[in-house]
Amino acid sequence: MNAPKRKLRVATTSLAGCFGCHMSFLDIDERILQLVELVEFDRSPITDIKHCGPCDLGIIEGGVCNAENVHVLREFRKNCKILVAMGACAVNGGLPAQRNHLDLRDILEEVYHTEPGLSGGGIPNDPELPLPLDKVHPIHEVVKVDYFLPGCPPPADAIWKFLTDLIAGRTPVMGHGLLHYD
Repeated sequence: MNAPKRKLRVATTSLAGCFGCHMSFLDIDERILQLVELVEFDRSPITDIKHCGPCDLGIIEGGVCNAENVHVLREFRKNCKILVAMGACAVNGGLPAQRNHLDLRDILEEVYHTEPGLSGGGIPNDPELPLPLDKVHPIHEVVKVDYFLPGCPPPADAIWKFLTDLIAGRTPVMGHGLLHYD
């Protein structure tokens, strides 16, 4: 008698971004039930597990904008055999990287000293707040990335094709029409 095939362990996480890639992932709709037959989810919005254990495949969205993002990314990479950068923010910094042409000190000055706000006129200095980086970085500038799935966000059909190719042991190939940038 053959032993049942081991399911791949898959984890997801999000850094600096809008969470749109995870929403697009969830847009695979009823196909998520087919996916659950093929994989076991570790950290993800589906499981609400906050720490990533050893996984075969890690999918990460968002850019790297603060010290906490760096820590989460490095821990995530350490626990994932294969890492996929999903979406424009993970691939190239995306919309959060629009601040890269500005000086961080000028940004903080404008936000907390020039404009009225809830901070009482001072830049927050609480140890609970992660230290912002001078620039927003795509994740490949911090850790090794095995695959890139571009888009803002990648459509559900592209995510489905990408994942099913990887799970089947094929190199994912995105044909014409699967990727677009809205």
